[in-house]
Amino acid sequence: MTHWRDRDEFKARVREWAAKLEVDAHAIYVRPMRRKWASCSTAGTLSFNDELINMDTKLGDYVIVHELLHFSVPNHGKLWRALMRAHLGDYEELEKRLQAAA
Repeated sequence: MTHWRDRDEFKARVREWAAKLEVDAHAIYVRPMRRKWASCSTAGTLSFNDELINMDTKLGDYVIVHELLHFSVPNHGKLWRALMRAHLGDYEELEKRLQAAA
């Protein structure tokens, strides 16, 4: 299991995924969040729970892709699930691991 070195490495990964998914992420924050792993705004602001830094990078990728896809698909419907699978493979397994970590 690989962890992120620091916030900068995590943010760099967010930028990599944003470029790959063609999402314009105006601002990326890593901060304490009580109730969720991440959030995004229509203005292009992404916030990620700072607890992700100490977790497996695969779980971080799951949260990053999950949020970035919401810029083009606002729900968790069939298209969103298909895109998650296309980019991460068996994303449901990552989802279960993340829920267990909560």
